[in-house]
Amino acid sequence: MLATYPYHGRTLSFDPQAPLDISLPLVPNGPQVNCFWAEPAAAETIRVGDFVGSVAEGGSTNYQRVHLTPHGNGTHTECYGHISAAPEATLNRCLRRFLFVARLVSVQPRPQPGGDEVVLLEDVRRELEGGPDAAVRPEALVLRTLPNHRAKRTRQYSGTNPTYLEPALAEYLARQHIEHLLLDLPSVDREEDGGELLAHHAFWQYPHATRQQATITELIFVPDAVEDGLYLLNLQITSLELDASPSKPVLYAVRW
Repeated sequence: MLATYPYHGRTLSFDPQAPLDISLPLVPNGPQVNCFWAEPAAAETIRVGDFVGSVAEGGSTNYQRVHLTPHGNGTHTECYGHISAAPEATLNRCLRRFLFVARLVSVQPRPQPGGDEVVLLEDVRRELEGGPDAAVRPEALVLRTLPNHRAKRTRQYSGTNPTYLEPALAEYLARQHIEHLLLDLPSVDREEDGGELLAHHAFWQYPHATRQQATITELIFVPDAVEDGLYLLNLQITSLELDASPSKPVLYAVRW
């Protein structure tokens, strides 16, 4: 049974029983992606008096405490609160819808004179403005960088100067009304940039015309079998009143 979703006077259909999960699982105390020198995500068993929160150790239930840094551990979504001191700038307040029409594009980062690998505006714009889906303006953009090695699933990015976006690309996406940007990189900005965060500022248009509802989701992984094109995106988060949250973006193939 297909479900339908209205969009700009048209109706698209999708199979709710065929999700394409593009989040990375976090394995406490196990192999996991990591960046920005965050401690690995970990879990510990709660012990209170004679109670032990582990069925394997004889307890009645599993009961654990989790240590997690959203920006450094696994797939996460962030709002403009990441670069703002405003107390109301939390992801739980900014993200009020969870279904969006999205476009998945694959791009090859380009080496720069200093050795950096950067995703350039011209390459993404060519993909967005061409092809059979060019007439459909998406609300979200999913960027898959090439080559798409499975090592991204557990890569340790800290201190490696990972690929990032050209700030002009972030500005372009804001002007194109892309509200949600998802990518398989640790950040839209350079790992160490002196605190400028140019792409973050450009995408959120902060602080002069802040796009409060816009989000950035980092450290996704899109398998090779998922083809470029239009999808319905379900962006799932936890209800933490923080600037960022672990998240679970899920795509659904669509047809008009």
